[in-house]
Formats: sequence, C-alpha cells, structure tokens
Amino acid sequence: MRKKLITSAMIIAGVLSTSPVFAAEKVKLEFWTMNMAPKFNRYFTDLTTQFNQKNPNLEAVWVDMNWDQIQPKLIAAIAAGNPPALVNFNVPWVHDFARQGNILALDEYLGADKNLYQANALNDVTYKGKIYAFPWYNSVSVIAYNKELFSKAGIKAPPKNFDELLAQAKTISEKTKTPAFAPKLSAESGGSFINWFYYAGLPVIENGKAVFNSPKHIALLQKFADLYKAGAMPKDVFKMEFEQEIASYNTQRIAMMTTAPQALKRTQTDSKAIYAKTDIAPFPIAEGKMAFGGWMMDYVIPTGTKSPADAAKLGKFVTSDAAQLAFSKETGTTFPSTKLAATDSYFMSGAKSSDPVEKSRAIAALSIGNAKTLTLEPGILPDETTMQRTLQNEIQAAITGRKSAKAALDAAVKNWNERLKK
Repeated sequence: MRKKLITSAMIIAGVLSTSPVFAAEKVKLEFWTMNMAPKFNRYFTDLTTQFNQKNPNLEAVWVDMNWDQIQPKLIAAIAAGNPPALVNFNVPWVHDFARQGNILALDEYLGADKNLYQANALNDVTYKGKIYAFPWYNSVSVIAYNKELFSKAGIKAPPKNFDELLAQAKTISEKTKTPAFAPKLSAESGGSFINWFYYAGLPVIENGKAVFNSPKHIALLQKFADLYKAGAMPKDVFKMEFEQEIASYNTQRIAMMTTAPQALKRTQTDSKAIYAKTDIAPFPIAEGKMAFGGWMMDYVIPTGTKSPADAAKLGKFVTSDAAQLAFSKETGTTFPSTKLAATDSYFMSGAKSSDPVEKSRAIAALSIGNAKTLTLEPGILPDETTMQRTLQNEIQAAITGRKSAKAALDAAVKNWNERLKK
C-alpha cells in the first residue's frame, strides 16, 4: 500500500513538473489623455511600451479623447465601478473633482518622489493640504521686445520687476508713439483681471466673500488705467487674443509681446525683420511670487480605480524627469514640472543665444519654477459666467476712464457678494 502511494505521488509530481506554468494575469492600467492623438501617437506608444517592458506584471493602455469627453466619460466610468487608472486633467478640474471626492489623494503613493516636482506645481494640485495629481507639463510667459524701439525710448535693459515694466511701457509710448504691450485683459484670452490680482499677491474671495475692492486692489487697477490713458496699451486691448497679439508685435504695432515662447516661432516665420530686432527677457515676478502665464496639466487617479498603487507607479513614470523632458522635446512648446528636467541642456543651451527662439526656451525654463496656474477654484462662484462678465465690464470701464477704479471694484464686489449670499 505504501509503495502504491509513493508511486502515485511520484506520478503526480511528474505531471506537475511537466505541466505548463500559467502566468499571473497582468493588471491592466488604462490611462486617458486629451487631444494628444494623432500628433503625439509615437511618443505615447513608445512611452507605454517602455513602461510595460519595465513592469511585466502590468499592462498600460493609452486612450486619447477630446477634452470635452474626459469629464462625462470619467463620471460615467466611476459610477459604473470601472474607472481608468489615470486621467489627464487641468488644475481647475483637479480641485473640482477633489472636492467631490472623485479622485484620490496621492501623498501616500508619492512619498519622497514628490521632491522631484517643482513646489509651485505641487501647490497647484493641492486641495485641503493633500496632493491630488501628478504634475505634468506647464507653460510660462516671457517678454519678447523690440530692441530698436527700446533704444529709441532710451531704455537700455528689460524690466526687472512689474513696476519697472509699467514705467518702461509709459516711456516707450511717450518716446516712440507706439503702444508698449497688450496685457491679458480680454475674456477670450483667459485674461480675467482676477489673474492680475493673484499675480500681485492679492486675495479675491475670503471666507465666502469677494474682497477685491481694498486700497491695494484699487491701486493695481489704477496702474492699468494710467497705462491705457498714456497710450501704453492698444485701444483694442480688450479684444486682443493670442493671435492678435502676435500679429501686432510682428507688424510693430506694439513694442513687447508678453506671451508663451512658442509665439516667437510665428515671428520667426512671418516677420523676419522684426525677429532680427527681437530680444528676450523673463516676465517679472510680482508680490504674488509667481511667474505669469502658467497653465499646468497633470494626471489624477480616479476613485474606485482597481489598483491605485499600480496606477501611481504609472503616474510617476509618465511624469518622470525623463518622460517630461522627452515630451518637451516632442512638442517643442511645453515645459516640464519636474526640477531636473527643466535644467537639461535642451533648454539651457540657449541661455546666451542671440536667437530669440533658443533664448526664450532657456528663459522660460529658468522661470518655470515660479509658474502657477492662476484660477479661481471651480464651483466657488454660483454663476461664474455672469459674475466674470460683470467684473470684466467694470474693469473695462475703469481702465478706459469711464469709471474710477474704486467705483468699478466697489460695484463688482457688491454684485458678487449679493450672488454669493444666495
């Protein structure tokens, strides 16, 4: 009997030793981006392949969709209990979904890796003291200026701070009869004056009330009114969008273009004579201790994701120094939110270049640590469209001299607070 048992055991062992070994099923990690296909198909295909090769038990799957599809599809997927691992968001969406409880806080997954990212980038996606997204690519404004017009105005160096920028703008207008620059003031260009308040380090809403009619707010608005009166900004500044600003600079109707570095490529192509007269300077830092023009994109982990730890591994991979640097090279227009990638020679080699495009890339990379997305927290305004329009109308009335700065801001604050009470 014992012999039979031994024989049977040996047979079973032999069968097991020769049976195929079934590999554990891979964990599928679907990640969504917005409006990246087909232009960046190669980048994301390569990125996905690299991740999967390094993580044989995981399977990252890239899915791209239009920006207006992301939110409704994600909400539906969360409700169905089958959300993706990662989703490409912007900063306002992060705060909105964090408030709703529809995305996960990432502090426990980031650990020491959070030190790889710029501090302002992490602050952008922090809600109630917790980090809710992996910072991805960012942008920042630079100043492209016409050296010939600066020389005619007797200005020997670009502005070092915001007040100096405004003073130089008036001098340029007076000496050359050319408007100096077009600050972002049109609603279409995202130029809500709220952004200027934040840039100056001034609050907008505190304890549920609008507070942007303090003496400091009024003084800031008055500076813009003085610029307009002096002819230092174009009369159509409230209608100027990105394309119009580039066209105005390229035809020497403004002396400075305060915009993203990629605008210089248009000048290089469309107006070689102006391009030859162009030099680059950083957009100055004001009391808000931030560079102007930031608009960061990121990745979030939705609530209900099957394996958040694996999703975090993917999130850190697609926003790593190497991945962000490669993406910046691929786009030619974006800047990384990680510290090390921004110091790469791809950016820094043009720091002393006489070529505006090369120099703007370096200047922007040096400024990216100060970039911050300037926006009100989503959902804080009960009727944002109407309230922003009211503020815009009052700001325009003050800058064009139809109202005093104080009267305009008092009226806007009163309107906002009446709506905030409801």
